[in-house]
Amino acid sequence: SAVPGSADELAATRAGIATTEVFPLTLLAVGGLMLFPASNDLLTMFVALEVLSLPLYLLCGLARHKRLLSQEAALKYFLLGAFSSAFFLYGVALLYGQAGTVRLAGIADAIAAHPSEAMLALLGVAMLAVGLLFKIGAVPFQSWVPDVYQGAPTPVTAFMAAATKIAAVGAMLRILQIAVPGLRDDWRPVLAAVAIATMLAGAVLAVTQTDVKRMLAYSSVAHAGFIIIALVAANDAGIAAVLFYLVAYGLGTLGAFAVVSLVREPDGDEATGMAQWAGLGRRSPWLGAVFALLLLSFAGLPLTSGFVGKFVVFEAAASGDAVTLVIVGVISSAIAAFFYVRVIVMMFFTDPPADAPVVVIPVLTRALIVLTAAATVALGVFPQPLLDLADQASTLVR
Repeated sequence: SAVPGSADELAATRAGIATTEVFPLTLLAVGGLMLFPASNDLLTMFVALEVLSLPLYLLCGLARHKRLLSQEAALKYFLLGAFSSAFFLYGVALLYGQAGTVRLAGIADAIAAHPSEAMLALLGVAMLAVGLLFKIGAVPFQSWVPDVYQGAPTPVTAFMAAATKIAAVGAMLRILQIAVPGLRDDWRPVLAAVAIATMLAGAVLAVTQTDVKRMLAYSSVAHAGFIIIALVAANDAGIAAVLFYLVAYGLGTLGAFAVVSLVREPDGDEATGMAQWAGLGRRSPWLGAVFALLLLSFAGLPLTSGFVGKFVVFEAAASGDAVTLVIVGVISSAIAAFFYVRVIVMMFFTDPPADAPVVVIPVLTRALIVLTAAATVALGVFPQPLLDLADQASTLVR
């Protein structure tokens, strides 16, 4: 699974050998995730979208200790995902009608040849955006995120929160930069509005949450807004900022959900209620400290990867004449800092409840948490090597 040490939750054992469908489903999803942003034509991209989506629908329903909630999450994800896939395929058909090809470069050439007759292309990009923004978890297609993140097994949640968002953003980046760069004056204002709504909705709704996984889900929505800011920039700096932000966000998200998977009630269920986390930093100082570090990185504290990621995103947006998005992003970061700090205060400065959960730490999960925490600090203190690599890789996106 995506988080080591979770076999007790995801797999049954027979004679000491794990017999589970999780591993082949995960491999199928990984294959689709890798192909999705690497595709050079829209039909291959659609096939990759389905290959990554169908296994995830099944994986979301495999939580053993909360089967009803998990199956409800899987059904909701499947129904909404089916609608988004239909929109994506309709967008492919419209773009084919405009260009006579589904290759990204061919679509760009067709639009450049007849820039005043691009109505079908505009409608097609709008339909494609529905499918991609759904996978990214952006407003107004974010309603599935908190329920699915809460109901799915935590390792699957970590996998979806990190890998799916990275693949969907990569696919959107290639479509915008390769297929429809000639329409940037049309799609930039729409994406800017989506970014503003996504940042504010994610930050404000996260404040009201009483479940750690739902809080991280709305945090993921807010981070999707920050990523879209760099897409709106529509320049090389924006491409490099997206790539850096995805690395920083993906590592931090894996670490955060790995910590969540370790805090359990005596009967083995995950203790995700925020009140149950009171005093966790006193009972397990290192785990509380690591989780606090990851939350502060999400908030954009200096000397963390989250701060550098937001800085380069805001810098790219400012250079792309999107200063308004920078202002809204700073306000959203300030709102987000409130609920991150609230969790930290609860962990270290609040007495634990009478039925305090236990912390179970498998060796592999501990190693993953330490690795992601170290990467968060390293990318915050020494970000330049990865920034240089992202700048070089931005040429490959085109």
